[in-house]
Amino acid sequence: MSRPMNDEEVMNEMNKMVAFIKQEAMEKAREIKIKADEEFAIEKAKLVKQEQQAIDAQYDKKRKGAEVAQKMKVPIYAQSTLTNKSRLKLLQRREEHLQDLFSASRQDLQRLASDDARYVQFLEGVITQAFLQVLEPSVTIHARKSDVGLVQQAADNAAKTFTDLSGRTIDHDVEGTLSDDGAGGIKLISGSKRITVDNTLDERLRLLEDRMLPEIRKDLFGPNNNRKFYT
Repeated sequence: MSRPMNDEEVMNEMNKMVAFIKQEAMEKAREIKIKADEEFAIEKAKLVKQEQQAIDAQYDKKRKGAEVAQKMKVPIYAQSTLTNKSRLKLLQRREEHLQDLFSASRQDLQRLASDDARYVQFLEGVITQAFLQVLEPSVTIHARKSDVGLVQQAADNAAKTFTDLSGRTIDHDVEGTLSDDGAGGIKLISGSKRITVDNTLDERLRLLEDRMLPEIRKDLFGPNNNRKFYT
């Protein structure tokens, strides 16, 4: 017959259970983050494809027109200097095209926030992810004033998912403090004020732009032979 556990043994077992639950919650958080990033990347890739043909045509037309005009006006001995200037202008044009593409992407993000069903689903995913990241008993969720109702709905659902995954409860307040000029999303601050999770659409787009910029450059302009280690 087994003997009853003493206080130290009980505490050890509880610590093991807590560690197991926390590990399981962190793994689920990583899964949710990967899924959210993949879905966001798919949306961004669609936008890139939509803009690519128009940008390619516009770029080629301007480049060819500039080359013809320059060859007609400039003597042969000045072609070398002109070529260098043309390359600089070409780089500038490319950067302008990229910025136009990103600007169009930001405008399309506003359509996501205008589709309540898709937007609430997105919010629920990123809020659940943030809950699992901070693992604290209370948090404050900052949103656009116009989004407070939808964010509250998404946060309530996310809290239930969080409890199912971690076995913990979480109190959350929603405040409409973010600018309505932003594209949407949320910013979460832990109750201890030590952790901030920025899951606004603007920030996620910025991170995605940084991550996908080499790939977008390659898709739009082809590989750059002058870069050995990145495109």
